[in-house]
Amino acid sequence: MKSCLGIFLILFCAVLTGCSSSGTPSAIEIFATQNGKVKVLSTTAMIDDIVRQIGGDRIDAIALISGEIDPHSYELVKGDDEKISLAQVIFYNGLGLEHGASLQYQLKSHANAFSLGDAILQKYPQRIIHLGNEIDPHIWMDISLWSGIIEPIVATLSKIDPAGTEDYRQRGEIVLEKMKNVNKRVYDQLQSVPENKRYLVTSHDAFNYFARAYLATPEEKLFGEWKKRFCAPEGLSPEGQLSAADIQSIIDHLIKYHIQIVFPESNVSRDSLKKVVHACKRKGLIVEISPFALYGDAMGPLGSDADTYLKMIGYDAHVLYEAWK
Repeated sequence: MKSCLGIFLILFCAVLTGCSSSGTPSAIEIFATQNGKVKVLSTTAMIDDIVRQIGGDRIDAIALISGEIDPHSYELVKGDDEKISLAQVIFYNGLGLEHGASLQYQLKSHANAFSLGDAILQKYPQRIIHLGNEIDPHIWMDISLWSGIIEPIVATLSKIDPAGTEDYRQRGEIVLEKMKNVNKRVYDQLQSVPENKRYLVTSHDAFNYFARAYLATPEEKLFGEWKKRFCAPEGLSPEGQLSAADIQSIIDHLIKYHIQIVFPESNVSRDSLKKVVHACKRKGLIVEISPFALYGDAMGPLGSDADTYLKMIGYDAHVLYEAWK
C-alpha cells in the first residue's frame, strides 16, 4: 500500500511540474502559487511587456499569446482555460483583435477582463482608424497612442491591490517617459528619410497606425492624406485569399509611388508578397522582398533586437531606415 502511495505521489508531482527538466515553473504553477502577488494575464506580448513594467514585483504576469502565433485567430489550447480561471485580471487589446470564438467567450465570461483598446477608443475616438466597416485594432503600432494603456493598467492594478497604488503610479510615469523618448526618436529617424521614399508595403494591414504616426508629413496627417503611405495585399487579419484584383491594386500602388521593395512580417506567410513580386516581374517591374522581416502582430524572440515592445518598434524603424535611406 505504501509503495502504491509513493508511486502516486511521484506521478502527481511529475504532472504538477509538467515534467520540466529545466526546473522552470510553468505558467499555471506561477498563477497557482499563493504568494500574495496579483495574477495578471495579458493576451498579447505587447500588452504583457507594459504590464510587467508597471506591475514590477507586485504581480505575476503571463502572456497568453506569445511567439509567432497570430493573435487575430487564436483559439484556446490545453491549459489556457486554467490560466484564465486563475487570473485575477485579464488585459486584452479588444477592437476586434482577439476574435477567435473560444477566446472571445472566455474574455466575455471573466469577471475582470479589461479591454485596453476600448479604453483608448473612448478617450481618443478621433485617433482610431477605420477600414471600411472595421476598426483597425493595431493601436500598438503608434507609441504615442499605445501609451494610453498606461493609465487604465495603473488604475486596474491599484483597484485590486490598493497598497501598491503609489508603486504602480510611479512605474507608470517611468514607462510613459520611456515611450515618449522612443516615439520621438523613431519619428525623427523616419522623417529624415526623403519624403518620396517613405512608402511602406507589407503582408497585411498591420501598419496603418505606424504609417500615420511616423511616415506621413504633418500636412498629410492634418488633411487625412496619410493613407497613401501604407498598403498591403491582405486585410486586417491575414487569413483571407488573395484575388487577382487585390494583386493588381498593390501593383498599381507600387507603380504609382515608384516602390521597389516590400517588407514581410515575422509571423505572416510571405506567399502574398511573392505573388505580388511575381506578377510585377511579368509586367517588367522589378520589386524585391526585404530579407529583414518587420514585427507587427508579434514581438521578437527573447534575446533578439525586438524582444520588448519599444525595441520592436525601434527595430522596425531601423529596418525601414536602412532600406530607404
